[in-house]
Amino acid sequence: MDTLEGMRVFVAVADQQSFTRGAKRLGMSTKLASKYVRQLEEHLGAQLFNRTTRRVTLTDTGRAYRERCVPLLDQLDELEDVVRARQSALDGSIRITAPTGFGSRELVQALEPFQRANPNVSIQLQLSDHHVAIIDEGIDLAVRFGALKDSSLVARKLMDMRVVVIASPAYLAKHGRPDHPSALATHNCLLQLTAADPTTWTFAIDGEEMSVRVNGSFRANSPRAVAYMAAGDMGIGRCPYYTAKPFLERDALEILFEEQEANATTLYAVYPPNRHLTARIRALIEHLAAWFTRNQQSGYL
Repeated sequence: MDTLEGMRVFVAVADQQSFTRGAKRLGMSTKLASKYVRQLEEHLGAQLFNRTTRRVTLTDTGRAYRERCVPLLDQLDELEDVVRARQSALDGSIRITAPTGFGSRELVQALEPFQRANPNVSIQLQLSDHHVAIIDEGIDLAVRFGALKDSSLVARKLMDMRVVVIASPAYLAKHGRPDHPSALATHNCLLQLTAADPTTWTFAIDGEEMSVRVNGSFRANSPRAVAYMAAGDMGIGRCPYYTAKPFLERDALEILFEEQEANATTLYAVYPPNRHLTARIRALIEHLAAWFTRNQQSGYL
């Protein structure tokens, strides 16, 4: 039997807690995945899974075996990458997840030159406005804004992004321009649900942090949706600068309280812990950090 392939299938099934999902992750049939695991168990003389009609769970032996399989497989991938690197090219697949709005434009623009330079790297981009469980879904890399909620993951800072308060000239002409952040309480505010507390906006006033409670008739889990609604004269929004920038450039929106911006949101590359990163993933993280830093400094982001 092919022990290494059996180990790969075993780890995939263990991570997905399902032969069907594990097989799908590897691009093989459930029947073949089951065969590999059965042969591996026979080879080891040990039961690795407890099987029921609904799910599979690791036995104590299986759990211990998985802990040793993962670094071995990662090191094998790294060894293969080293050999391929001698041929001057990176190779293999990278599975990435990112927020829908940011991922469909800004992240894709960052990925394009990397993939052009490394045509043998296959990128699978999964966009979602909900945090994907990257370990359970077999994701190699997540690109996320904001503080890390899962302390078991590892994060690499890519850049800081301004968070701006925005409104259209037509809205301000009709409802008046707030002269102080506290006046936002009297306006229709457009709320971004992915923020830690959508109804609390923070400002820096005279060197101190000030929180303002806001509310309004529109809430969305997409910052780009907030920017679009603000450009439609529907209220005052707060969102990352990149979502407002296209509207600012054509004067459909303007920034309020620019002098009182309290903080920025940080963009991170997030990946599973206790993992020996392959050369292609390390190279992509370095590329993203350099690309976002360069484009932020140039004023693009």
